[in-house]
Amino acid sequence: MREILDRLPAISVAVVGDYFLDKYLIVDPTLTEISRETGKEVYQVVAIRPSPGAAGNVCGNLLTLGVGTVYAVGLLGDDGQGYELTQALTQRGVTLDYLVRSADVFTPTYTKPMERAADGTEEEMNRFDIKNLQPLSPKIQAALLEQLREIVPDVDGVIVADQQEERNCGVITDQVRLALVELAETYPDKVFLVDSRARIGEFRSLIIKPNQYEAVLAIEGQPRATVPRARAEECARQLADRTGQPVFVTLGEEGISACTAEGCTHVPAIPVRGEIDIVGAGDTTVVGIVCALCAGASLPEAALLGNLVASITIQQLGTTGTGTSQQVLAQFQQHFAS
Repeated sequence: MREILDRLPAISVAVVGDYFLDKYLIVDPTLTEISRETGKEVYQVVAIRPSPGAAGNVCGNLLTLGVGTVYAVGLLGDDGQGYELTQALTQRGVTLDYLVRSADVFTPTYTKPMERAADGTEEEMNRFDIKNLQPLSPKIQAALLEQLREIVPDVDGVIVADQQEERNCGVITDQVRLALVELAETYPDKVFLVDSRARIGEFRSLIIKPNQYEAVLAIEGQPRATVPRARAEECARQLADRTGQPVFVTLGEEGISACTAEGCTHVPAIPVRGEIDIVGAGDTTVVGIVCALCAGASLPEAALLGNLVASITIQQLGTTGTGTSQQVLAQFQQHFAS
């Protein structure tokens, strides 16, 4: 594990996908007023926490874990949210030369009002989402493809963060997905891994990371309320046969199974105690897997690093957490050192 982590500063990764701004508005309920104009309650914001979300969160996790260079490939609007997101990414050390900016789109934003209790804890209120709900123009798609094709030859790995569920409205359009397949086949020595909320079964020639429900949905065409590990692994094995690449199927508290067309290796989750927050856990799992593979690890070793990083971030409440290489090594030593 130490050898894998020590190799990360020499690794470069491009993160292509949907960059969201997570904008937390901290509301103090004791200051609520009544609007003179509408007669409705007016909530008072006492703090603002902007943070990179979706693909931006993946970038932050890569750098925190110790990856040397991280390139953002995505789309921002010419708006205030885009400015805030750019500032947040820059502060984390992300290279932004390959971001496309356009006045024709919004910067995707999750606006999250958080009610602060007297003891300092926070609870999320109704969220306001800003997304692009019209298909991207051919001009914007062409610009994205140009940036993608320029950066891929220079990196060790590519993470595809397909966050937006509306088809062709986010960065990973049908055309971009086909280009990614072409690039993965052109550069078989590079690590390409996809995390997709709605279309994981449509990718070929790339490593994919579905959860157990997404794996079943991709094979059977219908969701299931419960998915036994054996069924998830069988669907992941079929997906590996379809894609021609390994599949890492996440199983919640059961961990990860690393699957090929021939079979699966199950890697149990790292036990944690106390309250947990799984927001962003999928991102950190992806980061762990890709970092390990870029460092030359085996599939089970990559699954283990994914589990380790996730076990650290889920214990960070009320935020999309991150994990350092020192924390990962300490967690590994706690559970596996003789």
